[in-house]
Amino acid sequence: MRNSRRSFLLHSLGATVGTMGPSSLLGRLGRVAMAVPQSTDYRALVCVFLYGGNDSDNTLIPYGTQEYNAYASARSVLAIPRTNLLSISPLNTDGRQWALHPNLGGLQTLFQQQKLAIVANVGVLLAPTTRTQYLNGTATLPPQLFSHTDQQAHWQTSWSDQPVLTGWGGRLADRLNSLNTGTAVSMNISLDGTNVFQVGQQIFPYMISSEGAIPLWYYDEAWGNPETVVTKSMLEAPTTNLFETAYRTLFRRAIDNARSLNQMLSSAPALTTTFPQNVTLADQLKMVARLISLRQQLGMRRQIFFCSAGGYDTHGGQINTQAALLGQLSQSLSAFYQATVELGVASQVTTFTASDFGRTYKSNGKGSDHGWGSHQLVIGGAVRGGDIYGQVPVLQVDGPNDTSDGRWIPTIATDEFAATLALWFGAQAGDLPSILPNINRFSRSNLGFLNG
Repeated sequence: MRNSRRSFLLHSLGATVGTMGPSSLLGRLGRVAMAVPQSTDYRALVCVFLYGGNDSDNTLIPYGTQEYNAYASARSVLAIPRTNLLSISPLNTDGRQWALHPNLGGLQTLFQQQKLAIVANVGVLLAPTTRTQYLNGTATLPPQLFSHTDQQAHWQTSWSDQPVLTGWGGRLADRLNSLNTGTAVSMNISLDGTNVFQVGQQIFPYMISSEGAIPLWYYDEAWGNPETVVTKSMLEAPTTNLFETAYRTLFRRAIDNARSLNQMLSSAPALTTTFPQNVTLADQLKMVARLISLRQQLGMRRQIFFCSAGGYDTHGGQINTQAALLGQLSQSLSAFYQATVELGVASQVTTFTASDFGRTYKSNGKGSDHGWGSHQLVIGGAVRGGDIYGQVPVLQVDGPNDTSDGRWIPTIATDEFAATLALWFGAQAGDLPSILPNINRFSRSNLGFLNG
């Protein structure tokens, strides 16, 4: 009965409401002075998921003459002219020179300011894997390795070899939720609907739109429409049914919280940072910044946000499609970082990218196909930026890091990447196996790209 009840609530209103305990936001506006925590120990993680699989080999590009010529030959129609690239100078190098895609000007600036780190060749792994192991069939591999849905799930759960309904962001929130005292809004807030990343055993994501708390349009008393009358009658009708009672309680709480949160948002000072117009990701990140500005009113010392952008599955038309997407990504992430500076929390907010997988180095003639390891971006005042962490693959089809067609075998597991973020967020080393059950299969739990 317990499992079926939990499943029912999760798939009905649990993920929508995302609240902890029976309290409500109602009345908090009148007691802000009492509720504001005096501690400055605030930290937030912001996940930006790039759905479809970003081509990281056209995000970070070889810049030395010899390496660039090999890149241009191997990538053929996907090669970007060297004169258009944005060169960067990592603090540490293996002798190779690097540049960014020409549309990543905002990120180039953050890299130069040492507020952006690139984590190279990250991917889903069940154990460290070599090319020899892969080719001779002795490697333990994640299931459905090149499938979008499976690899998205692995990225978000870090537990792909077991059936699981929770994500590592949710399990992290479970461990640290006690830091958020007296709040009715979940530590985990999604700007992009449902996701498994933020689902824990006790914590569910509170879903909000880029315009505010999701309105329950069919329960707007001011309209006096038939749906309101029916819904109100349903909520007020007596019942002894367990599911009906739980559903009604959650529904009422969702209505109360949406109204109160929107009231808070309407009274929050406007940001002066300019965000790109008509860019969905920018709208999501702007709302994240507005919510962070309310962290004290909401009683938050820890928050995890989820945003996303789609369109990265570039089997065809990649040059123009990815150029537009990376331009939006760069502008959105740069604006968000500036907003955290404006709010005085740049060192307390860490933004990171994730994506299904990388793409093949070898072109299919118009784009690229599903790959494996890829590079991820980490941005914030606490980031040890201006550097590349890990080892960029040897960019050679059938080379030492390739499975085939330039599908790079990851040298950093998603678990190691996530563990580094979790430790910065406040998790203890002893917490990691419960947050990332496979972490002990790997040698590192801290990759060093964050201070503190």
